[in-house]
Amino acid sequence: MEIKIKEITTKKELKHFIKFPDKLYSGNKYYVPALHRAELNTLSAKTNPAFEFCEAKYWLAFQDNKIVGRIAGIINHRYNEAQNKKYVRFGWLDFIEDENVLKELLLVVEKWGKMHNAELIHGPLGFSSFDASGILTEGFEEIPTSFSHYNYPYYSKLIEKIGFHKEVDWIEFNVKVPETLPDNFVRLPDLLKKRFKLSSIKPKSKRELMNYSDEIFKLLNKEYKGLYAFTELTPKQIENIKNEFIKFIKPEYVTIIVDSSEKLVAFGIATPSLSKALQKAKGKLFPFGFLYIMNALKNNDTVDTLLIAVKKDFQNKGIHSIIFNEFYKTFTKNGITNIETTRELEDNYNVNLLWKKFEYRQHKRARCYFKNL
Repeated sequence: MEIKIKEITTKKELKHFIKFPDKLYSGNKYYVPALHRAELNTLSAKTNPAFEFCEAKYWLAFQDNKIVGRIAGIINHRYNEAQNKKYVRFGWLDFIEDENVLKELLLVVEKWGKMHNAELIHGPLGFSSFDASGILTEGFEEIPTSFSHYNYPYYSKLIEKIGFHKEVDWIEFNVKVPETLPDNFVRLPDLLKKRFKLSSIKPKSKRELMNYSDEIFKLLNKEYKGLYAFTELTPKQIENIKNEFIKFIKPEYVTIIVDSSEKLVAFGIATPSLSKALQKAKGKLFPFGFLYIMNALKNNDTVDTLLIAVKKDFQNKGIHSIIFNEFYKTFTKNGITNIETTRELEDNYNVNLLWKKFEYRQHKRARCYFKNL
């Protein structure tokens, strides 16, 4: 059956692009729909500041006048300059179980990339590290975190079959919150605080959290630089994330570590899991989606870790244990029994080793693929 690839040129078509996975995964109990409005803002050049240094195109695949796949092509010029390589990214990849549909979708991105002198294609990746990335290769019977993307097992099999290779893997853990912490794990943070003259701060309000937000993003940009696919966030991107992201953060789930001069040394951000709330919302924030999310923030037994960063001078000194110890107080107070880690690079040993001190299982893995053009 003939496959037709159509470039998206209207807002109506873009909405079809956004909603296609909802149909593809209809009835799948592990799929977590993205909020349609948030996706529209991310994919629109009018509302996403990343278009200052990115360009993108979107396509839908049709068979017999039915949508059977979607894909985005992205060129992140800032990332390419930093890497001194000419990449084209593919993202927002979803398709029926048909090798030919996948081939046609990737082929249109490859052709577009070659028009811009791209030498390699890789993905799935978004505009920034705050967009869902990777193809799930393990954990098909697990609910993803609200900032991840679910896919069927055939995705990885077919993309490898047509000549794409592993570039990096991200792994995720489920960690059980212990009833009590080991004595040495309790003592260590206090010893580290005294040794390095550090203090831990729990923001009491979103206003207080916002007072630290500029320093948080400054540290994030500095310490995440060099991580795979990370591009330094611009001031406009930071403001956008503050407006869209921080409103869903509960201050008590944020830990801030400062030195004797009140300078930021490290931070950790977690959130009660929104995955089940987003499943109920079915992509819509209103009229009930917002209520589901607000309820999940108040009543939950699972938390997602979002971001952790430690200043270079304090890395490999056990600062992660201070962050977790502060998290633990909040988790036990609020009845949290499960921690879901968001995707961590498989070679990020400082974070990975932290979980191995508790009851845990590494239950999900996602992969970014590449191919030379």
